[in-house]
Amino acid sequence: MAILFLRDMPGSVRLESGSDKQLVNNVRLSRSWQGDVCQPTLTNLNASPVRVREVVLFHGELDLLSDCPWYGEGYQMLSQTSGSLMMPESIGSYNDYEHYKLEQRPPFLTVYNLLTLQLVPTRHLLLAFTSCRRFNGLFRINPDTFEVVLDTEGLTLQPGERWTLEELMFTQDENRDALLERLAERIQHNHPRLTWPEVPTGWCSWYGYGPEVSEQNIQAAMGAIGKALPELKYIQIDDGYQRYLGDWLTPGTRFPRGIQALCHEIRDQGFEPAIWVAPFIAERDSQLLKEHPDWFIQDDKDQPLSSAAISFGGWRNPPWYMPDGTHPGVQDYLERVFRTMREEWGCHYFKLDALTWGALPGGRRHNQTATRVEAYRQGMAAVLRGAGDDSLLLGCNAPLWPSLGTVHAMRVSGDIARRWSTVATVAHETFWRNWQHGRLWINDPDCVVLTNQKGSKLTSDEIQFHATAIAASGGMLLSGDRVENLSDEQWSVLRQLLPLIGQAASFDDLSQRVGRVQVDDGQRLYLFNWDDRPRDLVVPLDGGWRLSDLWSGDDLGKHEGAITLTQMPPHSARLLLATPLAD
Repeated sequence: MAILFLRDMPGSVRLESGSDKQLVNNVRLSRSWQGDVCQPTLTNLNASPVRVREVVLFHGELDLLSDCPWYGEGYQMLSQTSGSLMMPESIGSYNDYEHYKLEQRPPFLTVYNLLTLQLVPTRHLLLAFTSCRRFNGLFRINPDTFEVVLDTEGLTLQPGERWTLEELMFTQDENRDALLERLAERIQHNHPRLTWPEVPTGWCSWYGYGPEVSEQNIQAAMGAIGKALPELKYIQIDDGYQRYLGDWLTPGTRFPRGIQALCHEIRDQGFEPAIWVAPFIAERDSQLLKEHPDWFIQDDKDQPLSSAAISFGGWRNPPWYMPDGTHPGVQDYLERVFRTMREEWGCHYFKLDALTWGALPGGRRHNQTATRVEAYRQGMAAVLRGAGDDSLLLGCNAPLWPSLGTVHAMRVSGDIARRWSTVATVAHETFWRNWQHGRLWINDPDCVVLTNQKGSKLTSDEIQFHATAIAASGGMLLSGDRVENLSDEQWSVLRQLLPLIGQAASFDDLSQRVGRVQVDDGQRLYLFNWDDRPRDLVVPLDGGWRLSDLWSGDDLGKHEGAITLTQMPPHSARLLLATPLAD
C-alpha cells in the first residue's frame, strides 16, 4: 500500500500565479522526523522574495481498496466526511466547500487536519496535523492519489527567511482509539488545553424561544429549574438579547432592565449567568459597523467585506460583516466587551458563536502579513484577556484546529432539532469527535430536548435515543426545552443524566452501535439501533456481569460472554449499567 511509504514520497512548493517559475527551484522544503511526527520547514534560498501559495508536504499514489472506510475532519465545526474513498458521505447537512465556499479542487475531495483510514478491520492509519499556529492543514484525496498540504495563502517568504511549518503525525495501529489518544497528546504538547474544573450543566434559551427570548422567559425558566432541578447550574441567555449583532453591550427592547440586572438576578437565585456572543460578526445596522467601518475585513474597494461575497452570508439578519482580529481597535473592543460582562455583569461563561467568520479566506486585513489562522487567534486572545482566567469559553460554529488552546469547551455537532433525521445526525457528528472530549476541550453535544413542539414528531424511543446519545458523549448537559412545561417524567430523565460521568464512550467499531465507558464500579453500555426497522443487537461481554437498565430501572440479571437484545425497536437506544460478578 503506497501510503504506508509516506516518508519516501516527494513534496513540492507552489508559488502564486505570475511568479517566476525558476524561483521555486531554490525554495527548500525540509522534513525532519522524530518517531511518527514530522516537522517541516521552508527556506527561501533565492536573492529575491517569493509568494508561496501552498506547500505540498507529500503527494503520491493511494493504492487502497475503493471501499476503504475513512473519516475526514472539516475545517469548520459543521463539516465532517465518512463513508468510503469511492463513496464519501457528508455526515451533517453542511460542508466546507458547498456551504462555506471553501476551495475544492476536482478530482480531489478536501478534508482538513485529520484523516483516518481503516486499511483492514484490525489496522487503522492516521494522518493529522498536530499544530495550527499559522497555517491550515488539509488533505486532498481521491481513490487513486492524495496530497498533504499546508495553505500558505500567498504570503511572501523573504530571501534567506525560514518558516517553521505545522507539525504532522503519521502512524498506524490496530486500535483507532489508541491512535486518536496519541494524537491528542501531541496536540496538547503544541496547544496546551484550557482546563475547567467541571463539565458544565444548565439551560439554554435558544431551542425554546429563539431570537424572540425575553427577560420574562429567562425568569420563568429559572424559577422552574430552581424548584425541580437546581443542579442545572448555568442559565444561558442565547442570541436575541442584544439590539443588533455586533453591539453586545446594548440590550434589545425585551430586556428593559438591561442584561446586567438580569445576570445579577440569576446569581441571586443561586445560578450562574451565561451569555451568547459572536465576536467576529456584525450586522449592517449595528453601531459597531457604522462607527468603525475600518475595523472590518475590507473588500477591494476599501469597504467592509460582506460575508455573502466570500461564503455563507449568515443565518440571521444577513449579510454579516467581519471584525478583523488583527486590528488593534477590534482587539481593544473585544477585550472591553468581555471584561465588562465579567466585571460588571458578573458573567463567567461565554458561548462564542459564528467563530468561523473570524477565519474565512478572502478580503484584506489590517495586518496583511498575518494568515487567517493568526488573525483568528489574535482576536481570540483579546477575548481571553477580557474574559479572564476565571471564565469558561465555549466555542461554537468554529474553525476547529485554529481554535486549539483558545476555548475550554467546544460544540462538536450541528444544531439539534425535534425530528429523527437531526437527532441521528447530531449523534453521529458527536460520536466521531468523542475522542476530543477531556483531551482537546470539553465536548458540547448541544442541548437535550425532551418535548415536541408544533410540527415536530419525535417518538418516545427517539427521545430516549437522543438522551442516551447525550450521555454517551460524556460532555455538557444543557436543557433546551421550555422547562416550565416539562412533565414529571421529563424532569426524571434529566435527573437520571446527573451527576455527569464526564467520560465519552468508546465504540466497538465504526458502526457506533455499542459504546462503552469504564467506571469505578463497572461499565456503562450505550446501545443504539439507528435503523428504520427492529434489529437484534449482540453485545460482547468480557467475563460475567449483572446488568440493569438505567432508564427503566429493570434488573436484566446475570450474563457472561454476551447479551443479546432482541428486536430493539427502530430509532431506539438502551443505557445499561454493568457490575462485575464476584469471583
